[in-house]
Amino acid sequence: MKIYPLFATTPKAMEMILTDELISLGVKNPKPTVAGVAFEGDLATAYRVCLWSRTANRVLLSLSQFTITSQHDLYTHVKAVNWAEHLAPDASFAVTFTGKNSQIINNTHFGALKVKDAIVDQMRENFGQRPNIDTERPAIRVNVHLHGENAQLSLDLSGESLHKRGIREISIAAPMKENLAAALLLRAGWVKIAAENGALIDPMCGSGTLVLEAAMIASDYAPGLLRDYYGFLGWKQHDASLWERLLEEATERKAIGLKKCPVIVGFDKNRVTINSALLHVENAGLQDKIHLERRDIAEASPAASWATGLVVCNPPYGERLGEKEETALLYETFGNTLKANFQGWQAAIIISDPELGFRLGIRSHKPITFFNGALECKLLRLQIIESQFFIPKAHTQDQRLAQINQIRQELNSTEAAPMFANRLRKNLKSLSKWAKQQGVDCYRLYDADLPEYAVAIDVYQGEKRWVHVQEYEPPKSVDAHKAVQRLAAVLAEIPAVLNIPREQIFLKVRRKQKNTEQYQKQNDTANFHVVQEGGCQLWVNFEDYLDTGLFLDHRPLRLLIQQQAPGKRFLNLFAYTGTATVHAAMGGAAATVSVDMSNTYLAWAKRNLSLNHITGDHQLLQANCVEWLAHQAAQKIMQFDLIFLDPPTFSNSKRMEAEFDVQRDHIALINHAAALLAPAGVLYFSTNFRKFDLDTAALSELHVEDISVKTIPHDFARDLKTHYCWRISR
Repeated sequence: MKIYPLFATTPKAMEMILTDELISLGVKNPKPTVAGVAFEGDLATAYRVCLWSRTANRVLLSLSQFTITSQHDLYTHVKAVNWAEHLAPDASFAVTFTGKNSQIINNTHFGALKVKDAIVDQMRENFGQRPNIDTERPAIRVNVHLHGENAQLSLDLSGESLHKRGIREISIAAPMKENLAAALLLRAGWVKIAAENGALIDPMCGSGTLVLEAAMIASDYAPGLLRDYYGFLGWKQHDASLWERLLEEATERKAIGLKKCPVIVGFDKNRVTINSALLHVENAGLQDKIHLERRDIAEASPAASWATGLVVCNPPYGERLGEKEETALLYETFGNTLKANFQGWQAAIIISDPELGFRLGIRSHKPITFFNGALECKLLRLQIIESQFFIPKAHTQDQRLAQINQIRQELNSTEAAPMFANRLRKNLKSLSKWAKQQGVDCYRLYDADLPEYAVAIDVYQGEKRWVHVQEYEPPKSVDAHKAVQRLAAVLAEIPAVLNIPREQIFLKVRRKQKNTEQYQKQNDTANFHVVQEGGCQLWVNFEDYLDTGLFLDHRPLRLLIQQQAPGKRFLNLFAYTGTATVHAAMGGAAATVSVDMSNTYLAWAKRNLSLNHITGDHQLLQANCVEWLAHQAAQKIMQFDLIFLDPPTFSNSKRMEAEFDVQRDHIALINHAAALLAPAGVLYFSTNFRKFDLDTAALSELHVEDISVKTIPHDFARDLKTHYCWRISR
């Protein structure tokens, strides 16, 4: 019996859940590491993990480990493997390459090409023909991971991510992946609750991910049983009879398990998502085990005959403009529903913002960290009993701002922060001179230049000079009162240094990399002011939203679009307030189309166009950009000479069928946008996600040029990760 070195990957923070799962599948001595678990086993073990793991992404079988000090080393070591043992000469394969080494291979696409060349060259030399490349469903998928000079060469036995259960319709994305949903249920104690015949209710079930995973866990239903593709099915060493035996065993276990499946229910007020959930439940063959019903969260309640159990939910995160307050009210309603209708039950709720969880008014156990794509989330586990209920106090940010204002009144500029004041004067002298020379009216004056004073300060010049101050939320290690004193000192110094009255200074609190928090509504003053940029007039608002309506770091890109716009058809995706559209129109664009899901954005964009007396063929479309792009790309009708694509890092709006994650979804997004390019058209893709990694290997049919450094303006040059930007053409 041959024993193979294996590695199962999983999302960050789920490693120990996967470890426990592997042990339950008979794996001995699993070794968890970051985003995965190493283990050993025979072919039956590898197959069993592929079939039964609810939390793994992929299962890799190690073929070789080696050190590389040059690009040729990679080619040589891959070619040294006898690929005839794994792949028929007329079969297909694909290569996935991850990791980089700036001194050897700093491009994953290049690394993948080197691996592909080594395999193809060996097969051609030995058999006189070469295998085909198939990136969708190859006979085998080769995986190479580079860490420093150490390379790991593996076969991907899963073929595609194991979170794909073979149930979901391709056109209907989920707000969370199935393996994350399974992990949440396991951490929430669902196995024990189900074994005791406790019920499960998801009162905002969406397209059914959580209720389906709950039913499969409770029914001993192998998560991979309905999949028709695995990476080992085309492998030359595949043991078909062994695999068939494992499938037969899983089918028998499912038949037995379904007989003891407890009550599982999903509610949702959205007719479209309920219909999607019904379709997925039917695909899984669980229509007799899962009850789905269109019902508002305020009306969610268990039937008298249902045993006390678990309420589980992935509510909307409310990160888009104008939705924060509405989402907070939703959480308050949810909390009231739990208190009124579910006493004695347990609850498990995944959230991205602790303040929203606070709105539930129910104390939780210690939160558990998970990652929904790139977004850090917390799993709240609640006991719905009266002793855990409380009335939420004022919003945390409101309390903080009140505290800041109170301390600010106690300070004066002479006793505040001389070090900060000196740095601010120095920056003002340098940047105001630069801004005057360049004709820049709005710029970043200060950006946490002194770590003790962690704020960003932007100057906006219109009929008055305004200052927009954003505090970076201090870490928990910093004494809260000291942080407030420092911020108050900053606010006391700014009027003296810039010679402006206090009422022209506006303060916001920015949480680092939470999600797209520029969309949160802060106030409702409707006080708008006009500023200029590149000959364009633009409306800004300093009080009502976290951001002002004008992203200053994109200034060079907007000016570039304006320069390239004459006679062009311009498409602005995730258009925000339409500032790039104004630049294109003022630059002489023949026509523009601006797409965004928010009426508030589009109304702002319309006001910006009107402010500049822009008329003609300039469309403002309210639509989900992801869905709109996919539809237009499939139609292949609209063609644009110039496209600006600046998506949010993450979005889980209730107006969307599924959440958006820029790291996970950027390939489809870029390919769909590129499909709308005219033959000589140019697409500018930008993101502010600091950990973003462009998958160039998946964009091999496009010409991609990194222009990030060129598009970061002088006033943001202190931080080259302010944003990333690429020029893309066909």
